Amino acid sequence: MTVQIFNKTLNLQNLQILIVSLLLVILATIVPVSSASATGVYQMPNLTAGDRTFIVDDADVLSRVTKSKLKNSLENLANATGNEVRFVTIRRLDYGETADSFTEKLFDKWFPTPEAKANQTLLVLDTLTNNDAIRIGDAVQEIMSDEITQSVVDETIQVPVRDGNKYNEAFLAASDRLTAVLSGETDPGPPEVKDELSAQVAATFKSAEETDDQSATIVVVVLLIVATVVPMVTYFWYQGFSG
Repeated sequence: MTVQIFNKTLNLQNLQILIVSLLLVILATIVPVSSASATGVYQMPNLTAGDRTFIVDDADVLSRVTKSKLKNSLENLANATGNEVRFVTIRRLDYGETADSFTEKLFDKWFPTPEAKANQTLLVLDTLTNNDAIRIGDAVQEIMSDEITQSVVDETIQVPVRDGNKYNEAFLAASDRLTAVLSGETDPGPPEVKDELSAQVAATFKSAEETDDQSATIVVVVLLIVATVVPMVTYFWYQGFSG
């Protein structure tokens, strides 16, 4: 009788160990996948001033038609004025990174000297949070005011994005506006804001850190609950079956 009870206990312990081991394996696979999907500056292609790559759609949110229109418009701008505009989309940022910090680092990576930066404009959008940022060189600052520069990211990009993630519309509008301003033409201004969108503010978008923290917390809580409940259910089921 003692041997039988011992064997039951041993089998139950082995089953519990197996369950916990499986949960640990699941946790180990979930966390790396989350971080691996993030985009760092080191993953961006190498570009230099004069390069004819104007769109890096890493998030894959722009249509082929949009990319073709953007390329033609921005290439014509570069040929006519020497001012180069580049658009970058990414799916999500590395943990602790912001749209501003990522754009700053990428701007420095692609254009490491003041001379290389001078005629450059870089606009980056993170599609997970829909946060964006812009960096411009010294020569561009002489043409485009701070108000217009900020309006491009706060309104020209954000209004279509808030209105149902209209990324194609947002970047086409940004291209048209930047092309006009950098060509010395009159600023066409931001898009018209609909009434239902005017009440929305940038604060409604979660930051990358908030999103990462919430996702990680949910995963951990669920696994803890499963790790606690499953062995208990297994034990009572095993006891009832043995009885």
